[in-house]
Amino acid sequence: MFRLPKLSLPLLTAVSLLGCNSSTKQPEYQASAYLPAYNQSRFDEYQTETRQWLLQHRIFLTEDREQELSFIMPQQFNPEQPNGKAVLLVHGLGDSPFSFKDIGRHLAAQGYLVRTILLPGHASKVGDLQLPSIEDWEGVVKHQIELIKQESDSVWLGGFSTGGNLVTEHALQDDSIEGLLLFAPAFKPTSKAVRFADIASYFIDWVDVDPEISHLRYNSLPMNGAAVYYQTSSNVRQQLKGQHYDKPVFMLLSEGDKVIDTPYVANTFSKVMTNPDNQLVWLGEDAPQDTRATTFSMQLDELKISNGSHMGMLFSPHNSEYGQDGTMLICNNGQGEELEAQCLAGEDVWYSAWGYTEPDKIHARLTYNPYFAQSMQIMDELMTVQQ
Repeated sequence: MFRLPKLSLPLLTAVSLLGCNSSTKQPEYQASAYLPAYNQSRFDEYQTETRQWLLQHRIFLTEDREQELSFIMPQQFNPEQPNGKAVLLVHGLGDSPFSFKDIGRHLAAQGYLVRTILLPGHASKVGDLQLPSIEDWEGVVKHQIELIKQESDSVWLGGFSTGGNLVTEHALQDDSIEGLLLFAPAFKPTSKAVRFADIASYFIDWVDVDPEISHLRYNSLPMNGAAVYYQTSSNVRQQLKGQHYDKPVFMLLSEGDKVIDTPYVANTFSKVMTNPDNQLVWLGEDAPQDTRATTFSMQLDELKISNGSHMGMLFSPHNSEYGQDGTMLICNNGQGEELEAQCLAGEDVWYSAWGYTEPDKIHARLTYNPYFAQSMQIMDELMTVQQ
């Protein structure tokens, strides 16, 4: 008889309670009848058909539908002075192409043709994350790589978190890819329980159910989304075993990241990604012993920053939504209901990774990279060396 591993029992118990939550009966937690197509023959067709699908299936959270769509749609950033090279960028679990708004604009300013894509199940309503399979996510990445290759013989791949897994797995199998730009790649999660998400998905629909109040990303997580993410991490770890990837790699990691196993990822960079020109940007205090690493302290009292977060490394301090004066304040930060309520009430806050606490301080999520410009400069130098 098949038995569930013991470590999965706490996960199943906790999530079963969430699965009974009546809030999952609301429209945002229901799945659409089908996912959008992604195998169009041209990128502009992909954008047009994705837009049409989102207009029919997205639950809009503001009155300005056009602005919402402009944030979460697949984008193309066209360079004013093309250098003949291209970059494809893939977002993470629960996110949207907005993740790469700042990085995409920066790369286009350096001369690259840049495209962002939408992983199926994202940017419409969180219930749609009950629909995709690993084949859907791998399929859209593979297809969009082939499309962008039609525009350039020199293609870089970039990814954040789950997107980092997907592009790394592809690059390990495709020698034509010039190199990788990895932002907190989720090669290994910190949570051991997530490995059982595939099993749990047969019994339980939701890992977490929260109010869906962000127009840029999901707050809740269906069990299927967690299961497909874990498949990406398992697949890329298998691909990395025994490998020595000698193409150029830029990697950005946060020491305070509580989502991914950062030491494992840093060790992979040092042991597997062997190109001497590689660059690791470490946001924290205790960097890996690698001569290719650059460290930036995240103990920034003048900015009320305690440490760096998983999501914050992607965004410029000037980002309209997530920047230093942006519209998004994430008080749900793993610090308990009392401190979260004080944050929402407008009391003075500091900024940190999920789950960080400190006596006499309220912490919201850090949503931007105070060293964004320096990080981009280091990335540019790596990419220029390879030209």
